[in-house]
Amino acid sequence: MDRIETMRAFVAVARQSSFSQAADRLQLSPQLVSKYVSRLEETLGVRLLNRSTRRVSLTEAGRVYLLRAEELLESFDDIQHQLGDLQTSARGELRISAPVSFASRHMGRLIASFQAAHPGVTVDLQLNDRKVDIVDEGFDVAIRIGRLKSSSLIARYLAPVQLVFCASPDYLKEHGQPETPAQLQTHRCLGYSYMEQPPDIWPDAGNVIRSNNGDLLVQCAIEGAGIALQPTFIAGDALAAGQLVPILHEFTPEPFGLYAVYAHRTLLASKVRTFVDFMGGYFGEIPYWDRY
Repeated sequence: MDRIETMRAFVAVARQSSFSQAADRLQLSPQLVSKYVSRLEETLGVRLLNRSTRRVSLTEAGRVYLLRAEELLESFDDIQHQLGDLQTSARGELRISAPVSFASRHMGRLIASFQAAHPGVTVDLQLNDRKVDIVDEGFDVAIRIGRLKSSSLIARYLAPVQLVFCASPDYLKEHGQPETPAQLQTHRCLGYSYMEQPPDIWPDAGNVIRSNNGDLLVQCAIEGAGIALQPTFIAGDALAAGQLVPILHEFTPEPFGLYAVYAHRTLLASKVRTFVDFMGGYFGEIPYWDRY
């Protein structure tokens, strides 16, 4: 029995949590898929899946084997494709996680251009502001913003992310413009609830509006609700149009970084390598959203 096919059957069952759905995906019978997985377990001498009448789940050994099996299968597929047309060697489904506001504003053209250049790749882009677990949730790449801590993940720096204090002209006319960070304590502030490592000068309390979405906070600032501290990739258009005014220039926090994060440096699938290389340098040392 072909070891690659048994491995592929196991990965499909593990990802679908179902023998019948895996069989549909592989275009095989459920009985053959079950036979493949059972034979694999017999060969390895360990149970990979817990089976019940309602669901299929991974054992601890199954979780370990799944990670390595996916790497090996992608490496095997890469070798097969590289022997063909090198220009379209990137193939398969590319699962990407990205922050909501950044992706919706700045990744549409990038994704469309990438897929047009690599038609063998289908893109599944999931928008979420929480920090996903790349491995456990099955993502190939995650786009992250911040100051990354050391980890086993590989990170490719893409661009700076500059924060800006800003408010509407009407708000500043009515409430005055703060000249020092201490004066923020007496102003109406709009707080981003997902901000990691907020600057010391941003008030801990007294935010009249809090949200986990920067676009909403910028819109509130435009409407005169208060002072926002937001990335320029969200506020840049409003700053360029004069709807918002940058303030406290000399107290602007150090920029964050925009990163592409992935799980493995070795045995990296060509679809992942090609996408990360495509993003590298795409936005430039001074991103277009900072040219307001």
